[in-house]
Amino acid sequence: MPIVDIDGIATRFEVIGNGPPLLMFSPGGFNATIEQWSSLGIYARTKPLDHLTKQYTCILFDRRETGQSGGRVERVTWADYVAQGKGLLDHLGIRQAHLMGGCMGCSPVMAFAVAHPEMVLSMVLYWPVGGARYRLTGHQRFAEHLAYVHQHGLEQVVALVQKERKPFGADPRGGPWASVLLHDAEFTARYVKQNVEQYKLVVASMARTLIDRDTAPGAEPEDLMQLDIPALIVPGKDASHATSAARYLEECLPRAEYWDVAPADQNEERSAERLLQFLAAASV
Repeated sequence: MPIVDIDGIATRFEVIGNGPPLLMFSPGGFNATIEQWSSLGIYARTKPLDHLTKQYTCILFDRRETGQSGGRVERVTWADYVAQGKGLLDHLGIRQAHLMGGCMGCSPVMAFAVAHPEMVLSMVLYWPVGGARYRLTGHQRFAEHLAYVHQHGLEQVVALVQKERKPFGADPRGGPWASVLLHDAEFTARYVKQNVEQYKLVVASMARTLIDRDTAPGAEPEDLMQLDIPALIVPGKDASHATSAARYLEECLPRAEYWDVAPADQNEERSAERLLQFLAAASV
């Protein structure tokens, strides 16, 4: 798959299908890779790519700090994820696109729409993350990494990651840059030379920035309420994808369509029909 440099960070991407452009922010929490659209939970069951690529040009990518994309040690915010997606559209010469996010990918979709509404034809928010349990679990993940760094140092973080070969979402001890440590030797060399106390401040502030509320993060409600963009919300229902977070987005987005179907009933046929119906109407 091709890799493009966006603001100094390598981005692995793939463009498949034909039709209007659809930029897809991958699901998978802190392991948001292209493959998750086909292999993870609800997406493995509903197979969205099998249907979307028949009518849309789907633009897929590994989010920064995941998969084969690069990263940079800094307080990563939703705006940074937006910059990666916009940079990819700019690289491809695309001025407007539909946006689709799965899981944690819904949050940068919302942030993108607030920052660049003129570029967004519609939003699909599929199983948005959120809820009190999501916040607690997310903060705990960062805390576990900070505790490991405090006890063992950055060199041992690298040793752990290279031994276990797990992303941050699978083993919190490895931290938000675990995936980059697995494939970028130059990044790894810089990583271990950092001031460890400054590094811990970056990690602590990143947790507070990305997971800052008991509902769906990504954009302020007042900003969402001003968006004149069609949105389809597909609710989840588990500890990371609280139905309350999906309902919150329905309340905030003026042109929201809430697909009031229980996750157990979101099968491949029904999901494909609803997605394509919404995107077709939003394209008119």
